[in-house]
Amino acid sequence: MTCKNCDTSLSAESDFCHICGAKVIRNRLTIKNLFEHFSETFLNYDNKLLQTFIMLFKKPEDVIGSYINGTRKKYVDVISYFAIAITVSGLYLFILNNFFPKTLDYSMFAAAGQEEFNKKSISFVQEYMSLLMMLYVPLYAVMARMTFIGIKKFNFTELLVVFLYLQAQMSIITAITSVLFSSVGINQGIVSVVSIPLMILYSAFCLKRLYNLNFRNIFLRTLLFLVILGITFFVIEIIMLGIMYSNGSLQELIEAQKAAK
Repeated sequence: MTCKNCDTSLSAESDFCHICGAKVIRNRLTIKNLFEHFSETFLNYDNKLLQTFIMLFKKPEDVIGSYINGTRKKYVDVISYFAIAITVSGLYLFILNNFFPKTLDYSMFAAAGQEEFNKKSISFVQEYMSLLMMLYVPLYAVMARMTFIGIKKFNFTELLVVFLYLQAQMSIITAITSVLFSSVGINQGIVSVVSIPLMILYSAFCLKRLYNLNFRNIFLRTLLFLVILGITFFVIEIIMLGIMYSNGSLQELIEAQKAAK
């Protein structure tokens, strides 16, 4: 008998390949064993995906620190986990747009005359969600270097790993809660208002554990991070307005607001 994955010779009693670690499959594919495989992979408490998800809440320093320090088999690796988060985010947007479109109406949160701009902004975020998720990671890593100046525990690449995990975890949670709240008719604008401070607290909790800081230290550094975040997004908004001005879309928006009035 040979391994179907790497062609290594195996004994008839082997359950796993001693070279690549693949499980020996003896039975033909049926609905029953396909469901069993799905259950073992995604529903079993001991599987790596569920353990990674749970431990990123309980002991984020174990998941992230293990990966940074070279332990790569205990939890889902950072790239795979981020890819799963992107897939889940795309799926939840599909569900909201097709089954709960009314919950995506953010007009109640827009200032007078800003409804069209708000609608275009939401549409842009949804269209480029995956790209934005990837761009946020190095941006957060840079801001973290500025926030935790004087503490040289992580280099820039390691901070990328930290925020890949955090961004993935928060995206998965956002997807799950958004679908649940939308199913009972709660507007996504309300969900966002509530979830943003919770995400900040979760990030602070993870960074506190990773940097091994006391409450006072992480509180002050969180305030500094928020100041840097505010300045960063203000600069990004100025750049976006400049781009809109250069391509004429800003003038179109102004004309639409005048017509609305």
